Amino acid sequence: MKGIFLIAISFLLSACFSKSYAVKPLNETDAVRGEKIYVVNHGWHTGFVVPARQIQDQLPELKKRFGDTPYIEFGWGDRAFYQAEEITTGLVLKALLWPTESVIHAVAVPEKANEYFLNSAVIKLCLSAAEYSSLISYISNSFLKDENGEILQLQDGIYGDSQFYTAVGHFNLINTCNKWTAKGLQSAGMDISPSFKLTAGSVMNFVAAYKQSLSTITPRPAVICR
Repeated sequence: MKGIFLIAISFLLSACFSKSYAVKPLNETDAVRGEKIYVVNHGWHTGFVVPARQIQDQLPELKKRFGDTPYIEFGWGDRAFYQAEEITTGLVLKALLWPTESVIHAVAVPEKANEYFLNSAVIKLCLSAAEYSSLISYISNSFLKDENGEILQLQDGIYGDSQFYTAVGHFNLINTCNKWTAKGLQSAGMDISPSFKLTAGSVMNFVAAYKQSLSTITPRPAVICR
């Protein structure tokens, strides 16, 4: 029973489902890749760290909440499980057995993600302007908004300067946060199949291979972010 419980915990740390759909990048001829993002793996769960400015332009409430932070991390989880002070068998079984509400965990990141998250695996990616814009739209569309178009703030987050927000859609076991991350990568123009990216390792392996493939492009992009 203990082993089953631990397996369930591992899934729930990353389990999330959202009705957010991948956003197709605009066609562009500019090969400049000057927009920097990070994909972060915290063990069971992956997410994005992106520059704050553009998404704060789309969601002004994030500007009010986090001010002039250079980056924001976005992660997803079961609403009750993710915010719980104590993990119980009841919480685990509830999230396993039927769809549950979801949340977005937003964290102010005051420096480069690989310098801030020293105990997590971090991969930097350089995107074109269109790819980056599509990814930001995808993340923005994952926030549930009220009738005035404003996002819905919940309680404080679980580490650093962080906040929970109500997310679009519901959780279930076979749709994971890593699948959500894969949809974001697809939004950024990457040839990834979200249906088969249920684990953090599968997402990070894809990202590493994709980054390596960029080094073989001929001609090389005019600008790579630093």
